[in-house]
Amino acid sequence: MTVAIIADSHLGGPGGDGDLFVEQLCALPEQGCTHLVLLGDIFHVWVGSRKFETSEVRKVVPELRALREAGVRVDYVEGNRDFFLRKSPYADCFDRLDLETHFEAGGESCLAVHGDGLNDRDRQYLFWRWLSKSTPVRWAVLGLPSVAAQKFVHGTEAKLSKTNFKHKRQIPEQPIRRYGERRLGSDPKGATHQHLFLGHFHEPHRFEIRGGTVHVLDAWFNSNRVEWPDRLIADLH
Repeated sequence: MTVAIIADSHLGGPGGDGDLFVEQLCALPEQGCTHLVLLGDIFHVWVGSRKFETSEVRKVVPELRALREAGVRVDYVEGNRDFFLRKSPYADCFDRLDLETHFEAGGESCLAVHGDGLNDRDRQYLFWRWLSKSTPVRWAVLGLPSVAAQKFVHGTEAKLSKTNFKHKRQIPEQPIRRYGERRLGSDPKGATHQHLFLGHFHEPHRFEIRGGTVHVLDAWFNSNRVEWPDRLIADLH
C-alpha cells in the first residue's frame, strides 16, 4: 500500500482556493497512491453541515468521493478546525474518520495524529477543545440559521488563531517528545509503532526519540506538497 499524507492545507485561508489541491488529488492514483491520509485542518474551518459549506468544500468533496470510487482508501484525522464531521453529509468521503489512524510504510508501522491535543499539561486548551466539540455545542451550532452560522465560522476562526501551544513562536519540542515516547514502541493502546506523523505545527521537524521517530510535517499551505511516508522513512536509512 502506497500512502500519501496531506496536512494543514487550510483551504479558504492561507491555502488558497483549492484548485491546486484538487489537481493533486486527481493525480494520486496515477502516482501509485492507494491510501490517502488527510491529517486535519484541510479547510480553514470545516463544520459538518451544508449551511456552513464554502466554495473550497464544494470543490474538494467530490474529488474525495471520486478517489474512494477509484479504490483509494481515504482516512481523515480530525484537526482543531474540524467540527462535527461524523454523521455529517461529508462522512461518506472517508473510510475512516477519527482522532488518529495507522498504516504501514517502508515496511514499518506508522501512527498519524493531528497534534493539537498532545500536550496533556495544557489543560486550558484541552478543556476548550472538548467543549467546542461537545454534543450540546453541536446541537446549538447545527441549529443556527445560515447567517448566524457564517458568523460562527468567522468568529471561530478568529478564536482558533489565538489558541494553543504558542507554536507560532517556537515549536513545543518537549511536549512532542513526551507524547512520542508514550505512543511509540510499547503503545499503551496495545499497538507497536516505529513512526509518529504529526500535523498542526506548520513547520517540518524530525525528532529521534526512544521507540522511534517523530515526523512533524510541513503545512501544505506552506509547501504545496503531498508527503510520501515511504520516502521519509527511506531517508532515515
